[in-house]
Order: sequence, then structure tokens, then C-alpha cells
Amino acid sequence: MESLGYLADGLQAVLAPEMLLYALIGCLMGMIVGVLPGFGPAAATALMFPVTFSLGPVPALIMMAAVLYGSMYGGSITAILLKVPGEAASVATTLDGHAMAKAGRAGPAMIIAAVAGFVGCMVGVAGFVVAAPLSRLAVTFGPVEMFALTVFALLIAAGLVGSSLVKGLVAVTIGLLLATIGRDPISGVVRFTGGADGLIDGLDLIPVIMGLFGLTELFSSIERRYTERKAVTVGRISPTRQDFTDSAGPVGRGSIIGFFVGLLPGSPGATAAFASYTLERRLAKHPEKFGTGMVQGVAGPESSNNALAISTMIPLFTLGIPSSATMAIMFGVFTTNGLIPGPKLFSDNPDIAWTIIASLIVGNLILLLLNVPLVRFWVLVLKTPYPVLYAIVVAFLLIGAYSLRNSAFDIVVLLASGLFGYLLTKIDVPVSPIALTLVLGGLMETSLRQSLALSQGDPSIFLSSTTAVVLYVATVVILASVAWSRRRGIPVQPTAEDIESSRDTTPTKG
Repeated sequence: MESLGYLADGLQAVLAPEMLLYALIGCLMGMIVGVLPGFGPAAATALMFPVTFSLGPVPALIMMAAVLYGSMYGGSITAILLKVPGEAASVATTLDGHAMAKAGRAGPAMIIAAVAGFVGCMVGVAGFVVAAPLSRLAVTFGPVEMFALTVFALLIAAGLVGSSLVKGLVAVTIGLLLATIGRDPISGVVRFTGGADGLIDGLDLIPVIMGLFGLTELFSSIERRYTERKAVTVGRISPTRQDFTDSAGPVGRGSIIGFFVGLLPGSPGATAAFASYTLERRLAKHPEKFGTGMVQGVAGPESSNNALAISTMIPLFTLGIPSSATMAIMFGVFTTNGLIPGPKLFSDNPDIAWTIIASLIVGNLILLLLNVPLVRFWVLVLKTPYPVLYAIVVAFLLIGAYSLRNSAFDIVVLLASGLFGYLLTKIDVPVSPIALTLVLGGLMETSLRQSLALSQGDPSIFLSSTTAVVLYVATVVILASVAWSRRRGIPVQPTAEDIESSRDTTPTKG
């Protein structure tokens, strides 16, 4: 009941005209970036982050949250109209969404996607209200528990993201090495800077993430060389009553799947979307019709995606642990505005925390209301030549990186991170664990050394806490289940081949 009271206060705050404007701008900006091929929520939030620098904590977080779910819907737009998934999580939507569009039902497909996303958001917020009191438990965590928590987060991220555990661990190792650059967190000694003054305080998280997700996706999209072609005809806008009836069950089941999958660190959104799609196909009376334009194949994955987007925020808000690359960027929004996400957020700044949570409801409602009048507008946007859109993206990234500290060094970091991330994608090493490790690496090192200092070097201290042991056991169990699934040929997430095969693109000549 206390949480519901805070949520009501947050709703009152976010309904102020100024806050509604920031939510509206965030939704529009997120959708515009989301329609770019390959630019999912992580890339969209990285690209839009510089816009929030002078807004203040609450407006900045409201806008960035709106960019997050706006970009997810933007990916659905291209998945339905062009069969070009904006991100891996939209691949499942292409299977029936584009088939509906080719049958002249693009409007109903897009509206069902928006409605399903809104319901998924509501389920996620309900779970948020229930989980928020858990932050009081996290206040009692000492260095031993915090070290176990960071191990759990990073190893699970390594296991769930990418095509193999080994490549995930390679990404985590790279992130840990990068996190050691700068001042030692205990002694203050400067290390591994190579004499570069810009690295004394460590790698700045924001230009690195903007490069890893913004520039890397840009390079990958240019390599795929999409052709500019006309989108399908939208046709009838409103879904039928039968469409809503057929979507009700998939929306409910998809929301629950997405919520619980999103609580796992590093869990890719595509996992929840494909799990929802597979479940609906198995429950259907005519599973052979899936892939031919079944509305259930749109409703389930889309509700799952949005519920997951909300539930990924819960570990960040309650524990201070970003569970995805997008949440690592949100972590940067917090710290840039002088806030530390985690257990003390709800005790020290409950007004801010609950206003952000309430904005998720209002922002998704805005997104839903924008859907109908903007359906035909997105068809026009998608006809814009990709080189023009990409030039705008590059300008945003460069200006954003420079405006952090008015330093050309941050532009160098941006470009180097983008090139490095692109090279990693060529060898199928995921970049998401690198972003998570950059955030958690300092906390892991600090808690490790504090624990060893308390025990005078005795490593058995790491097993002295029941909470820590439970986290270690959970880590082993989850990683073992992932390894077993892969050994049985059950994909944890869609492969690169799955994503490429879902794209209906034609290479340009030359």
C-alpha cells in the first residue's frame, strides 16, 4: 500500500505539462530512431542521451525512459511494414506482422502491437510496485554480498548474450580490463592510462556506449546496404473485434514471460519474444497458419518486449545493478545528474524514483495515442533515403560526445569504441557485456578488495554469507541450464542467421 501511495504521488507529478512534454518528445524521438534498421533501444538511448544533459534528473530520466519504449515500437514499425527488424527482439514480429501488412492489414498489425505493448508495460509496472520494497533488503548488503551480486550479474550476462558462453566471457574480460583504466578505487594510484590525461579518471561511460551501440550499429547497417524501397500499403487502420479477442490470451501470456525474463541480467529481449511466439504457436488450434498473418504472432512478442523493457529497470532501481546495455545507459543518466541508483534511491529520493516509474504508465499511454494518427506518417519516414538518416545519426553522436566535457578526446573514444565494437561483431563477440562490466567493474573490484581486507586475505570470506552462497548457486544453475539448452540445440536467442533471414532486403549494386 505504501508503494501504491508513492505511485499515486508520482502520477500527479508526471502529469504536469512540462513532464508530459518531455515524455512526448522522448516517445517521438525514440520512434524516429527506432525505425532505423538495426537501431534498437540501446543504440537509440545512446544516441539521444546528449539531449538530456541540461534537463535535470527527473525530466532527463522521463525522456530517456520514453526513448526506450518508443524505440522498441519503432523497431516494430519496420518489422511490420518492411520486414526489417529494428533489433533482434523484433525478429519474431516480422514473421506474422509483415504477412499481415502484405495482406493489406498493416494498420491492424501496428495498432495491435501498440496495444499489446501498453498492456505489457502495465504488467511490468505492477511488478515494479511489488518488487520496490525489496530495495530495503539490499541496503543490508556488505562487500561480500555485493561481490557475489556482481559475479551473478556479469556471468549470467556472459551466458545469455551471444552465441556461446566463451564469447560472452571474452566480452566480460574485455570490459573488466577497460574498467581498470584510471585511478585505483582504493589507493588512488593512476594506472593503465598510457600517459593520456583524458583517462586519469577512467573511461567515460557515455562516449564508450555511444560508440559501442550507436556507431557499431551504423557501421553494420551500412555494411548491409539497405535499398530504399516503398513500404507496403497500410490499408484499413483499425483492428476488428475478432483481432482483439484473438490477441487477449497472447498478450497476457507474453507479458508474464517478458517480465520474468527481463529480471535476468543480460537477458536478450529476443529470448522472451521468441518464447512467447513459440508458446502461442503450440497453443494454437491451427499452428500451421503461423507465418501467414496470425495476429497472435504479433500480440504475444510485442507484449513480451514491453514487459521485459520495464522489468529490466527493477534490478537497476532496487539494487543498482544494470541488467542490460540499455540499463547501463540509464545508469549513466542517473550518475550524470548526481543520483546513484540502488537501494538508497527509494529511501533518499522516493519522489524521483516513483515519478520515473509513474512516467512509464503515462509515456506508454502517449505512445498508444500517437499510434493511430502517425501510422501513415511512418510510411513516409521509411521512404527517406538511409544515407540522409545515417548522416543525421553521425552528427548527433559527434556533437553529443563532444558536449560531455567539451573535449575532443571524447570524440576519439567514441570513434575508437565504435570501430572496436564493429570488429567484435565480425567475430560474433557480443558488446552488451562490455557495457555492463564498465558499470559494474569498479564495484566488483572495490567489493573484492574490501572483502579480502576484512578477512586479511582469507578467500573463505566469500562463502561466509548465506545470500552470497545463494547467488553463487543461482549463477551455476542458470549457466548449467543455458549450456544444457544449447547442447540440446534449443536456441537461447535467435542467431545471426535467423535475424538476417527475417530481413527482406536487397543489396545495392557495386
